Amino acid sequence: MNYRHAFHAGNHADVLKHVTVLAICDALTAKPAPVFALDTHAGRGLYALDGNSAQRTGEAEGGIGRLLAEAPADPLIGRYLQAVRACRAEHGKASYPGSPWLLAHALREQDRIAACELQPEEATQLKANFVGDERVAVHARDGYAGIKALLPPKIGDTKFARGLVLIDPPYEAQLEEFDAVIAGLREALGRWPQACYALWYPIKLRRSLQPFFRRAATLPVKSSLLAELLVRADDSPLRMNGSGMLLLNPPFQIEQKLQPALNALAKVLGEGPGASARLEWLKTAQ
Repeated sequence: MNYRHAFHAGNHADVLKHVTVLAICDALTAKPAPVFALDTHAGRGLYALDGNSAQRTGEAEGGIGRLLAEAPADPLIGRYLQAVRACRAEHGKASYPGSPWLLAHALREQDRIAACELQPEEATQLKANFVGDERVAVHARDGYAGIKALLPPKIGDTKFARGLVLIDPPYEAQLEEFDAVIAGLREALGRWPQACYALWYPIKLRRSLQPFFRRAATLPVKSSLLAELLVRADDSPLRMNGSGMLLLNPPFQIEQKLQPALNALAKVLGEGPGASARLEWLKTAQ
């Protein structure tokens, strides 16, 4: 696997993913019970947007760069920008937080985080970024294997009834990754059925996603929600036109908070008349 997220850190897909993840974390921590979060494809957890990788693509300028400049008045977006600013106050003005950093930022002292990363160099840096934070356990291993090893979560005498599993694979194998994704979600749900699951996926041609949506609708959950952000029309197979989050067992009424945030993101980050936002229930609780 050759993927390095440093080339794409802070782009429109990261914005969607991280706004959504923070919204879920805040819903989970609204109750006092401890929370466990598993990040299956964690990366290094912290990125420098002035580094060669990010500068080479310039993708962050159309994502977090544009959003910081315009800062739309939406609570979820404001929460996300607050977290980015907190990261920059701690690590420098060009830093950008990956999902493990955001999980550590949003969760509490009693909560625990497991972050899996297969690439040795990235895993080493991930460990370095969380030295001294006893809440975060870094596993240099395949994320799908981590699902089998780490779920259901139990640390010491604590069994976690509530939590989040974030699955954010690189999709280097394009649509073949969805086979691994569906298998991983089925495995995870069999082990920890009450957790919230958040899967990120890229959007190029929408029709190519329909088989995945049909399979996702059969997963054994009470509710599943799609949250999508397109920055341009989804009619080009040669580039990522947007992305989405498949949310299984999402927090109660999260769609009411996500909809205005997604609409604002489409307006600010859109690159043409095809920019749009979409929420769709695949399955709703009876």
